[in-house]
Amino acid sequence: MPTKTLEVLRDQHARSVRSSVDAVARVRPDQLECETPCAGWRLRDLLEHMTAQNHGFAAAARGSGDPDAWAVRASGDPVADYRASADDVLAGFAAEDVFERALLLPEVLPDRGIPAELAIGFHLVDSVVHAWDVARSIGETITLDPDVGEAALNIALAVPDGPERTAPGAAFAPALSVPGQTPTLDRILLLLGRSPNWPN
Repeated sequence: MPTKTLEVLRDQHARSVRSSVDAVARVRPDQLECETPCAGWRLRDLLEHMTAQNHGFAAAARGSGDPDAWAVRASGDPVADYRASADDVLAGFAAEDVFERALLLPEVLPDRGIPAELAIGFHLVDSVVHAWDVARSIGETITLDPDVGEAALNIALAVPDGPERTAPGAAFAPALSVPGQTPTLDRILLLLGRSPNWPN
């Protein structure tokens, strides 16, 4: 990608992460046991997962392929820990030379590196969807910057919708039908197996 395009992607990614931080900041301690759009996960589980993903991507951005960086750990303060992990991943992807490297993402492709622009795209769409997951868990929603929404939509459109989505631990459920004239955020959610009307 041209340098200018990569810098646009980096900025969009940063705003997607900040959107997730804003969503998490609304969570009260008494809401940590709420159900989430992620089947079987309480809000506490989701936040601990998101925190681990941030630290994992941050480690990858710094050149580490250590699977332990991705480990989910119990948290005494999931909101504060998530905020710290968001700072970590933003710092990792802010490195000037990050786009010159292939990143090791053990959970995605364990045997070889992935171009940094693809990795940052994966994390961008994850941040958008999980921000919505968190907001919906507490009865709210999110509003995306239009260009961040378009970037996430383009990535969601490229995610394969095959039998791997029904495997245990799959990142996304099988895609749902996307009616015409569906708003951008709803299209992203449907493409990645989320119902915009959850929990209905």
